[in-house]
Amino acid sequence: MATLKLKHAETIIDTALTEGRKLKLAPLAIAVLDAGGHVIAFKREDGAGIVRFDIAYGKAWGALGMGFGTREITARAEKFPAFITSLYAISQGRAVPSPGGVLILDEAREVIGAVGISGDTGDNDELCALAGIAAAGLRAAPGKIAEEA
Repeated sequence: MATLKLKHAETIIDTALTEGRKLKLAPLAIAVLDAGGHVIAFKREDGAGIVRFDIAYGKAWGALGMGFGTREITARAEKFPAFITSLYAISQGRAVPSPGGVLILDEAREVIGAVGISGDTGDNDELCALAGIAAAGLRAAPGKIAEEA
């Protein structure tokens, strides 16, 4: 299994920020976590709200905790709201059910970390995460790993 390195995290963050500016999105906050849920790197753009770190971290942490991206957590929240309420309580508020939390996979499709982005809509946050992961030469899983190419 490959290890997510600081250079990967920096590439993911810097590319995601560049994508956000290109798309003229609201100011973003981006957290990259290793497979154990530890923060490798974080950046918050000027103008991003102070709670944006917690949301970005929660998206990445929730994806790691559940084993699939937050796009899937969002879909499950709509179908099974009681489960997501329980998940929120069990995780002490760390699992955020909104797109923008994407698992990072190595070449063998093993989870090596996650990125969480907050600032714009969940869909736009996710677009930036996908761009960053691709730029780092890694695979992304915004939903279930089995569904990812």
